[in-house]
Amino acid sequence: MAASWLSLLLPSHWKELVLFGLIFLETAKVKKYDIIALIGHSKGRRKCCASICLQVNISGRFALERGIDGRLGRNFMQRINKDGYIDVKNKKGEVEYRVSKASLEDRLSTDTLLSSRAISRDCRVLTIHGAKDEIVPAEDARRFAANVPNHELRIIAEANHRYAGHEQELASLVLGFVRPHLQSTSPLRPKL
Repeated sequence: MAASWLSLLLPSHWKELVLFGLIFLETAKVKKYDIIALIGHSKGRRKCCASICLQVNISGRFALERGIDGRLGRNFMQRINKDGYIDVKNKKGEVEYRVSKASLEDRLSTDTLLSSRAISRDCRVLTIHGAKDEIVPAEDARRFAANVPNHELRIIAEANHRYAGHEQELASLVLGFVRPHLQSTSPLRPKL
């Protein structure tokens, strides 16, 4: 069960995961479902709502301005201003995703500190991060811990950004955090 559940958490195409999450949130609002928890990995966590009172932040980036030039290359602002977008390619030269000027401006204008402090003290937040994360430094997890009320931090000593070889430990931490809340509430259902 954990391996198939993790495939939902760690797909190869992050854009689709973020889109799926946003569609899910909108559908839940329209159908008036109770959402009891949100789980986001890396940039997917940024779109989570501060009002959801059980959140799991997996390898979330706190310092959003950091790491951009590594992914988009030098002079990324000049290129995005000229073309309106940048295609990010993998080592094979295939386009992994497109960054629009609007999405880059959204990232650069997001105040993570303010958003973190806006999370209600009634909400519980778990941040899980790999100590050997090569994409987002574990320091970002510590910054979430310092600024999010009612926060629990778990660092997995040997894990990288994709938790390769640590999938079971990741699943165990997430389920251990979410499961007690699931037992105290009813399953996902429409509000009456």
